[in-house]
Amino acid sequence: MVAFQRVCVAMSGGVDSTSAALLLLRQGYEVFGVTLRLRPNCSDAQDMEIEAARAAARTLGVAHTVLDLRELFQTEVIDRFVSEYVRGRTPNPCLYCNRAIKFGAMLDWALAQGADALATGHYANVSFDNASGRWRLLRAADPRKDQSYFLYQLTQHQLSHLLLPAGQYEKTALRALAAEAGLANAQRADSQDICFIPEGDYTAFLRRHGGVELIPGDFVDRDGRVLGRHRGLPCYTTGQRKGLGVSAEAPLYVLEKNAAGNTVTLGPDSALYTRDLTAEEMNWISIPSLNGPMAVTAKTRHSQREAAALAEPLPEGRIRVVFQEPQRAVTPGQAVVLYDGRSVVGGGIILK
Repeated sequence: MVAFQRVCVAMSGGVDSTSAALLLLRQGYEVFGVTLRLRPNCSDAQDMEIEAARAAARTLGVAHTVLDLRELFQTEVIDRFVSEYVRGRTPNPCLYCNRAIKFGAMLDWALAQGADALATGHYANVSFDNASGRWRLLRAADPRKDQSYFLYQLTQHQLSHLLLPAGQYEKTALRALAAEAGLANAQRADSQDICFIPEGDYTAFLRRHGGVELIPGDFVDRDGRVLGRHRGLPCYTTGQRKGLGVSAEAPLYVLEKNAAGNTVTLGPDSALYTRDLTAEEMNWISIPSLNGPMAVTAKTRHSQREAAALAEPLPEGRIRVVFQEPQRAVTPGQAVVLYDGRSVVGGGIILK
């Protein structure tokens, strides 16, 4: 392995990525920063983020570049986000962005500029395992901020050129470091929403920017009996209770969306629990592939705790994950990520 010297830091304008640059400078790396211009809308918010990153770079005394990837972001993230909703799934656009943009096009650009590695402010860790000869993705030291779930798609090539300085720190410690260094964004609030839908209204975005027509259909129960009318599949997600507009003796939840029949199945909370799922589009990190049953812990949402499970290979590169205890609201389009202790084994997109 070649030691890194010149590092490109992805600077979003927030405290995590700025602190990553600060830590690398203190460790003796030659650092330069890059900020991505991604969103075709939200120009004012983007300009504020870019200026915050530019100001942080000035304070740190490092070169800074703005890289325009709006066209790629449109095709690889926004267009796929829209198409997945049309299919009746509930996508996670951060996964597409990490794969194609941040650790795809941005990493390629950084290496072309002579960088040995790319660094980001993600809370996770990377290490090389001599026994297996593979790079590993590890959970962050601060479990409350761990973002390894969002990084499961990283390849061995990408991991071999990646530094994650924030992974060893708690958020409060990074804020203190940034404040001590005189960085204006030390107390900047964390971003919570999907970046290209800052108002959080998915259905309005799909209609306005994706040209998606909301086609009303039937709410049905598990026996196919009609319970009422829905406003269009993109308006709902598995586990949803509020905003259904259906009267019943007991609370009803969204159990499933059927794009072929344009129906939304409703039922009791107890029907949201399942012991198994099927996933596709698998990416493996700690192992080259899954050749037999493997005991793991797994989670189907970033906010979940991992649960004990058995992962089994299926034809066409898919896997089946069988949980020891039933899991609630497993949602097609979201990711299931498998762990072995602190290490990410791999993950994929939930099919059913």
